[in-house]
Amino acid sequence: MAIGLVIVHVAAISLWFGGVVALFLMSKSDREIARKRFTPLALWCVSAIALTGVVNAFIRIESFANIRSDYGVLVILKTGIFIFVLALAAYSRKKLGEQNFTKQLIQELILLTTVLVLGVFLGQGEPPAHSSADVVEAIGIKMPESPTLSRLLFEYEPDGLFLALLILAVALYVKGVMILSKRGDKWPIGRTVAFALGITAIDYAVNGGLGVYAQVAFSFHMISHMVLATLAPIGIVLGAPITLALRTLPIGRTQDERGVRGYAIAILHSRYSSIITHPVSALIIFEASLFALYFTNLFNWLMSYHFGHFFMGLHFLLSGILLFFVIIGVDPTPQKSPFIFRIVILFVAISIHAFFSVALMSSSQLVDGGYFAEIARPWWPDFLADQKMGASIGWAMGEIPILLALIATFLQWIRADERDAKRIERNSNRARQFGEPDELDKYNQYLSGLNQRNGSPDKTDKEANN
Repeated sequence: MAIGLVIVHVAAISLWFGGVVALFLMSKSDREIARKRFTPLALWCVSAIALTGVVNAFIRIESFANIRSDYGVLVILKTGIFIFVLALAAYSRKKLGEQNFTKQLIQELILLTTVLVLGVFLGQGEPPAHSSADVVEAIGIKMPESPTLSRLLFEYEPDGLFLALLILAVALYVKGVMILSKRGDKWPIGRTVAFALGITAIDYAVNGGLGVYAQVAFSFHMISHMVLATLAPIGIVLGAPITLALRTLPIGRTQDERGVRGYAIAILHSRYSSIITHPVSALIIFEASLFALYFTNLFNWLMSYHFGHFFMGLHFLLSGILLFFVIIGVDPTPQKSPFIFRIVILFVAISIHAFFSVALMSSSQLVDGGYFAEIARPWWPDFLADQKMGASIGWAMGEIPILLALIATFLQWIRADERDAKRIERNSNRARQFGEPDELDKYNQYLSGLNQRNGSPDKTDKEANN
């Protein structure tokens, strides 16, 4: 968790410090526009800095008894200056006014530089020694005890970076719903529930009990993999986050400015998006990564590092979201594939996944390259049996969501046909009201014209009888 927290902490303070420097260097005309845009970003950065700083400091100090150590004193000093910077910024914006905004920026830069210097000293200093000696360096957490139902349900070891991304996603989604509500527009509660369930599944698979045991046992790793790649993406996709974003993102403030919404639309309709959202491309990314990961040395290498765990989890999630987005997604896509083509893609996905699972179950070699044996978990030492169980569980968990997606695709197909039938009927009724031919009449006229061009059937029959 500490590594992820440090990444978020550094990224947030870099954005804040860099934004203040950019404002200071801007001309007064550009500064007014930029200041209004930077204020919400600065608020997010301050929140992230405060939260990650407090949690990371507590992890390193480990107990309040160590607060009097040299490291603890530096933490208190940095926290005090950080709070002083916030208070000064709030006071300056209220009292100094727009004319003294440059003076305010100079004060913030000086104090922020002081905070950064103290952060460097904290990074070089040695925190109080940890009392736990059984920390597994490869995974960054203590070796968990043998799995039980209660431990699987209630264990929680958050990955700071993944947790920050989830919090950001939830905050943006809630913000979008609130914007629609203030505008008087309604957002379907079912979509919000679906998105919440998807986020919950991700958090459990990465940070919850499942995520904890996924780092020390292949069977739990495969369950986590399937949750991230098949179950959670369904909730995220049905939550329609792209639709929500397009309805709430700000447009450009000037006629020449594209704005955030404009950039989102440009990305959605770009050539790259058209290629990546093609069902065949989504299928290749989803299925090929299984063989590339588990039948090469890549799995052992990624499992040995924190960034490897993060990369695998993120890849599983994004590849699953991409596949279900193009198959059952309700958001706008660069291209809409025919329903029959989507069904074929799902059948191919089921077949490839079954082949992968059987190959993994039949293998007599460990695909982890000795990783699980190296961390030496004290329970369940039969690593090959663990691998075979993981393969069988992964087979079942991978097939069921795809079958559900297949059923959903059939239902979407039926509803689309019903909508088309109603549309044709409305057009026909409208055409009759104005005395115009409807689509069916036009089609019959077209057939009649072809018939007359090729010769009348009655005339042809008479000539044949003579």
